[in-house]
Amino acid sequence: MTGLAFIAAGMAGVWLLSTPGSDAAIGARWLRAPVRRAATAAPRAPVSLLRCALAGTAAAAVGWMGAWTLFGGVVAPTLVAVFGAATPPCAMANRRRRRAADCWQAWPSLLAEIRVLVTHRGQSIPAALFAAGSDAPAGMRPAFSEAARTWSLSTDFEASLRVLKTSLADPTADAVCETLLAAHQIGGVRIDARLRALAEAAQAEAAARSDARAKQAGARFARSFVASVPAFMAAIGLSIGRGRQAYESGDGQLLVAFSVLVVAGCWLWASRIMAIPARKRVFVQ
Repeated sequence: MTGLAFIAAGMAGVWLLSTPGSDAAIGARWLRAPVRRAATAAPRAPVSLLRCALAGTAAAAVGWMGAWTLFGGVVAPTLVAVFGAATPPCAMANRRRRRAADCWQAWPSLLAEIRVLVTHRGQSIPAALFAAGSDAPAGMRPAFSEAARTWSLSTDFEASLRVLKTSLADPTADAVCETLLAAHQIGGVRIDARLRALAEAAQAEAAARSDARAKQAGARFARSFVASVPAFMAAIGLSIGRGRQAYESGDGQLLVAFSVLVVAGCWLWASRIMAIPARKRVFVQ
C-alpha cells in the first residue's frame, strides 16, 4: 500500500508539473510558482523546453520506482521509465493541438465582427482586424498584439499580416490574411461577401471537427480504460501466490516487458488511427 500511495503521489506531482495552465487545486499552485517566475524572466520557448524536460525526468523517475515497487528487477522498471519519460511531451503536444482547435472555432465570430466593423461602422480593414483580435481567445491574443504593434510602428499592413500568419500558423488565418490584404491594397473586391464566405467555411470546418471529436469520445475513453486494466491486474497479482517474487524472476520480467510493449504499441496505434488530419497551409511564403 505504501508503494501504491507513492505512485499516486508521484503521478499527481508529474501532472501538476506538466500542466502549468490547468485549473488545479488552489493549495497546489505554490508548486508551480518557480516555473511561472522563470517564465516571466526568460523567453517562452526555453522555459517550455525546461518544463518539458523536468516533467519527463520526473515521470521517468516515478515510472521506474512504481514499476520496481510492483515488479522488482531492472528490465521492466527501465522500460516503464522510458515510456513514462515520453508521456509529458505527448501530453503537452495534445494540449497544444486542443488549444489550436479552440482557436479555429473562434474564427467565424472574429470574421463576423470584422465584417460588421468594416461594412457598417466604416472602419478601415487594419483597424477592424486588430479591434476584433483584442476580443480573440487567450491563445490568439499575443499574435494579434504583436501584429498590431508592427502596424503601429510601420503602418505596413502586409508586414503586420505576415507577423500574424507566422504566429498563428493556421490555414484559416492564412486565407483571412490574404483576403484582407487584397481588399486593403486593391479595394472594391466585395469584402462583405468574401468575409461572409470565409466565415461560413470556417464555421463548417469547426463544426465538422467538433463532430469528429465528439464521435471519438467513446473510443478515447475505451483506450484509456483498456490501458489501465493491465496495471490494475498487475497490482492485484501482488497478493496472489508468490506475488512480487514471481515478477522478479527472469520469465516474469520478460513477460512484464512484453506486456508493456504491447500496451504501448496498441496505444500508439490507436492514437494514430484516431488522429484528425489537419488542413494544410497554402499561403506560406
